[in-house]
Order: sequence, then C-alpha cells, then structure tokens
Amino acid sequence: MSALFTPFKLKDVTLRNRIAIPPMCQYSAVDGMTNDWHTVHYASLARGGAALVIVEATAVSPEGRITPACLGLWDDSQIEGLARIARAIKAAGAVPGIQIAHAGRKANAHRPWEGDDHIASDSPDAWQTLAPSAIAYGGGLPRVPKAMTLDEIARVQRDFAAAAKRARDAGFEWLELHFAHGYLAQSFFSAHSNLRDDNYGGSVANRSRFLQESLAAVRAVWPEHLPLTARFGVIEYDGRDEQTLTESIELVRSLKAGGLDFLNVSVNFTIAETHIPWGPAFLAPISERVRREAALPVASSWGIDDPALAEQVVANGQMDLVMIGRAHLANPHYPHQMALALGIERPDWVLPAPYAHWLERYKGNARRA
Repeated sequence: MSALFTPFKLKDVTLRNRIAIPPMCQYSAVDGMTNDWHTVHYASLARGGAALVIVEATAVSPEGRITPACLGLWDDSQIEGLARIARAIKAAGAVPGIQIAHAGRKANAHRPWEGDDHIASDSPDAWQTLAPSAIAYGGGLPRVPKAMTLDEIARVQRDFAAAAKRARDAGFEWLELHFAHGYLAQSFFSAHSNLRDDNYGGSVANRSRFLQESLAAVRAVWPEHLPLTARFGVIEYDGRDEQTLTESIELVRSLKAGGLDFLNVSVNFTIAETHIPWGPAFLAPISERVRREAALPVASSWGIDDPALAEQVVANGQMDLVMIGRAHLANPHYPHQMALALGIERPDWVLPAPYAHWLERYKGNARRA
C-alpha cells in the first residue's frame, strides 16, 4: 500500500491522495481578472490526478499584487471567472483551493521573465507599496515602501476577510493565506523587515499580531467545515535559524488555537542575504518538527518531485501532503507517472475515466488504439 496514494481527510474535505499542486503564479491576468489561459491551465492540472489544486496567489487588493498581471479577488466582478476555475477543478476530481495574498514591499514588480524587478515609480503602471516599516527589500526591489498606519493595517485585514468571502462564494473548498516569502504578513513577523515601535513591532508577540488578527478576520467568514490553511516561512537561513524556527513554531501554535487547520511549510525569503541549502526535500526535517511540535498537519514544497522521495516523506510522517509544482508544469499528468513508478494497483485510474479507460484497455497493444 502506497502512503502517497492514501486519502487524507481534513474537516469535511477528503483528498483522494496526498499529492497537491501548490500556488504557481501565471502572471497572465488583466486587472486581476481570469481569462482563457487560467481556465485551461487549471483544468489541465486538475485532470492529471493530484488531489488538491491551489490557484495561484490572488491579491486581496490592487496594491497587493506582485505584478500588474496577478489575479485578484478585491471586487465581486472577479468572482465568476474564478468560480469557473473552481468548477473545472472539481469536475476533474480534485479539490479546488485558492491562495489569497498581499505582496507588501515586493509588490509592483515586472513579471519574472520581464526583469522581476520593481516598476519605476514614475511609470503609469506604478503604485505605492506598503509594509510594516519603510525598509526596501533591496537588489532588484529597491523601492522604499510606505510604513503602514494602523488604519491601513485594519483595512488590509478587512481586505483579506472580503477576499475569503468571495473565494467561498466562488466555490473553493480549501483556503490558503499567503503568510510566506517576504510578502506582507511574513514581513510583519520578521525582525529584518519590521522595526515598528507600536503593538505590531518589537517583541515576537507584537510581530505575530498582524498574522493572528488577519487569520481571525478570515476565520469569522470562512466556513467552519472547510479547511483554513496558511503558507508560512518558518526559517530564513540567515544564521539565526534555531531562534527563528522556535519563534515560528510558537506562532503556528497560536494560529492553530485561532482556527488554523493546516500549514504549508516554507522559507521566509524576507532578505536576499541567506544560505538556503537547496536539495531534495531539504525542508522535510523542518516540516516534521513543525508537525510534531505544533501538532498540526503540514505540507511542503521544494525538491519533493521524485516519486520514491515523495512516498518516503509521507510514509515517515514528515508531511501529510506533498506540494509538487514544477513537475506538474512539465507534465500535468505527473501523478500518473508517480503511480506507475510506485507500482500502485491500476495506476491508469489516477487519471479521469476518459483517459484511464483507454490507457488500461490497450496497455501493451498500442497499435490497436
């Protein structure tokens, strides 16, 4: 019996296996609206056999977009396009999820293949970026953000709640809050980017406050029977790893007490000057520690696309789900490839019936097809 191909139940949602597709930005929207690219892209991924498909980082407000080409959920007009995607994912046999986000000081950048750097402040496409403190990220993102007022903090938290309601109305059954990767929530938690001297800065408790309050705002509107999850960077690889990890686990425990159901474990990416030990499943031991010490189910990404390795991290209890991104871009039917490699019974039936039937029927006799 393959651990990777066993079901996973969380709240009223049951995933058919432990393979999930994480949010992967397509940078193909106009004014936050979906189009044919998104509809075809997500339907194709969902047909491949993964149990959960999480739609890319979707901005809770216009200034929260990473680029002008990011999806949004700040307006009711954006609901129907995303609802079509949610329906297509579900029709293909996967659970539809979505990540809602605010990019903070990393917002207002060019698309990665067009520079991945800040848009010039005098460009017509420029907008004011926001952050806990007026500290630039640096490198190709040199613009100094505006330090948020208390009113702006409260407004962004309301934006998260409003976007969550729209995600609910669009039919998504798994919500992920983007609290990672140096974006707004992560930058509130990090001492590198948060130098505030009010209730949102200084101590770990104060630096945790924005994330806790944002979760509470969403928890109040997101259905209790559906998973409320977050992606959060628990380690920076900046030389103070044990301290950051200990503080992060303390925050995760408080988020769990506040209604968080699941954590997608990641890296902070708050500063550029780090030494990340890139390698196969390098976050697996970190994920296992978070899972154990916070008593919360977890997943992670980064280098887990080898079938045997994905099987191992689930079987060993290091993760409850594996988030596999790049391999799905190269092969949307990658779970079928994993099922074949792991020797599961009737592997073709990882795919939808219109594919599985013909693959199984004419196996070994392709010329008859």
